[in-house]
Amino acid sequence: MCDFNNLTDEEKLHFHTILTTAANNYGGVNFLLQLIEALKNISPHALTSRHQDFLFDLGDVRWGKTIFNDKIELIKEIRVARKHGESFLPSKEDKQYKRIFNLIRTLDPITFSVRPQLRDVGEGFDFKAFDTTKENHVTLNPLFEAMFFCSIDTVKKILNYK
Repeated sequence: MCDFNNLTDEEKLHFHTILTTAANNYGGVNFLLQLIEALKNISPHALTSRHQDFLFDLGDVRWGKTIFNDKIELIKEIRVARKHGESFLPSKEDKQYKRIFNLIRTLDPITFSVRPQLRDVGEGFDFKAFDTTKENHVTLNPLFEAMFFCSIDTVKKILNYK
């Protein structure tokens, strides 16, 4: 998803719809972009917070389990190596299968909750790290990828797509 120029028009529209819906539930596009930019600017990676949350002036993101840096690095590595639409989970013969399977097993039960500071601007939204469409076909959830891994420019392109 983060390689906007290589997406088909249908995929661009699909991701636009997902991110726009999330933005509307958070209080608007500008609020969501500010949150994503704040997530990008924190060091170390926001997902490695030992309190399982990211607090921000305009809202917060919470999840229920500590995520270690080795899992974040593995996600980054796999995202770059795989082609768009390919399953995150490789074949069982692949030497990385066990590491990736354990990553998916670790992150799959976690629900990320994004809530605005002022409840009257929106309800917020929840998402998981992975989408499982069919057996053994696991992909990164577009919201998870946009919030934690895509550049802010790519997210803007997706939100502005018509």
